[in-house]
Amino acid sequence: MKLLNVEISAVAALAPMAGVTDWAFRTVCREVAPVYTVTEMVSAKALCYQDKKSRQLLRLGGDEHPAAAQIFGSDPGCMAEGALRALDISGADVLDINMGCPTPKIVRNGDGCALMRSPELATNIVRTVVDAVKVPVTVKMRLGFDGGSLNAAEFAERLEQAGASGFCVHGRTGRQGYSGRADWSGIAKVVKAVSVPVIANGDIFSLSDLVRCLKVTGAAMGMIGRASMGNPCVFVPEGQTFRTDIARRHFELLVSDKGEKVACLEMRRHLAWYTRGLPFAAFFRREMNTLATPEDFARLLRRMDREGDPYG
Repeated sequence: MKLLNVEISAVAALAPMAGVTDWAFRTVCREVAPVYTVTEMVSAKALCYQDKKSRQLLRLGGDEHPAAAQIFGSDPGCMAEGALRALDISGADVLDINMGCPTPKIVRNGDGCALMRSPELATNIVRTVVDAVKVPVTVKMRLGFDGGSLNAAEFAERLEQAGASGFCVHGRTGRQGYSGRADWSGIAKVVKAVSVPVIANGDIFSLSDLVRCLKVTGAAMGMIGRASMGNPCVFVPEGQTFRTDIARRHFELLVSDKGEKVACLEMRRHLAWYTRGLPFAAFFRREMNTLATPEDFARLLRRMDREGDPYG
């Protein structure tokens, strides 16, 4: 897939997920397979106010290229300034604008998927950001805000004319959130409507799903989100890597990035995902809520090894 002068050789992308796809998680996924990565969604307004937490969310690995920095907001001027700051902080190769997030608090502010109800404002945002930056600008979107406004194809056409270099389309509406089934045929309509690359997203739970999705949609790449949580091996054929090995590496990276205390707290949530499907998973989940040191995690992972990993 090529976005202006940025060549992306991967066929799979890791979806940006708040509180999940930080530098450590993106790194373990990239160590398993060559995937295109995007930072967690960052508020353009927060960047304009030089929020320190937002800077940390934009951290990219030294070899994490090509990669995108994703921002959200609904004020064109603030979005342009936020885009420049995001690129300066991250060194990203692509700037991605989120117009697909369905989270109520985001939508209430007119951000995320709410912009699909305001095509003129969305077009102005894209045009303003494109004029401000020197990298390709892409847009993450949905099929529409709700079932009564399935405007994805027309919306993407307008944004392409404003300068968007590519799109990622989630095959659900904003109202659906993550419920129901993704409509890949809706993504196919966007692919046909624009001349720039499209990434398909929604209900891709394995490599075989990804292959089917690309065939149905004609998209240039598939993006995997929730299926990667606790299972970075979703990006490779089954049976190549043990989840517990990946969990060890993930925890090691979290410690190096955020320190032992924060790493221990955050890894509890990740381990709940890593243990899905394991024998005695409920026991492991109870145990992990008491883990407070790297030694505690090491002991639990050794026990998980003894019980066996059905994904290995």
